[in-house]
Amino acid sequence: MSRKPIIAGNWKMYKTRQEAADLANGLVSRVGTKKDVEVVLCPTYTSLETVAQAIRGSQIRLGAQNCYFEDQGAFTGEISLPMLKEIGVHYVIIGHSERRQFFGETDANINKKAAAIYRHGLTPIICVGEMLEERKANRTADVVTKQVEGCLAGLPADKVAESVIAYEPVWAIGTGVVATKEQAQEAHALIRAVVGKMFSQNVAEAVRIQYGGSVKPNNVTEIMVQPDVDGALVGGASLEADSFAGIVNFG
Repeated sequence: MSRKPIIAGNWKMYKTRQEAADLANGLVSRVGTKKDVEVVLCPTYTSLETVAQAIRGSQIRLGAQNCYFEDQGAFTGEISLPMLKEIGVHYVIIGHSERRQFFGETDANINKKAAAIYRHGLTPIICVGEMLEERKANRTADVVTKQVEGCLAGLPADKVAESVIAYEPVWAIGTGVVATKEQAQEAHALIRAVVGKMFSQNVAEAVRIQYGGSVKPNNVTEIMVQPDVDGALVGGASLEADSFAGIVNFG
């Protein structure tokens, strides 16, 4: 099965609205007509509408960095999926390691968010990955398997097939250290195998799995050519138009 590569830029807590508009406009001019790779921009909540306007009419899709699983209510500081959908959001990142590490997010919480995202017809980018001490203790397979199983438990197979899973080794995020192409392929193959056991081989073959962790124009190609790597979730290198365009134009 041929899976369309997906390159998403996670802008994290960077860029004012004006800066976001400038970056989005720069990317529209560089990769806005690209059809062989799906390009997604994930700005802060305050810049979502600004970026939505900038990318309108291009091939670039809009993503949010998080969501809450209730549609409305007394949840101060949270943003619901109907709010995101109204702006034009298509993808939502959930379970990023920073959310897990700094804000106490759990696999069960991420599972609820995924179900809510499906309910509103959007697509989750579900993040999993091990800490440095877990990799050193040879626990990568156990940790990643547990996360995938927890995040996807009880979800509808047809929706999982349309989802994106991002493998982000925590030790490679923002550190400049990149998993070797062999490490990336091994983890991605593991994730696909876990999905296959939970659902079916067809679902496993359909789901797209991104690599995230210090991806840059000079290392993206060797990672992207691995058979189970279907894209990249890019942090720092997505904050500058030339570097992100260089990643999108890999190969």
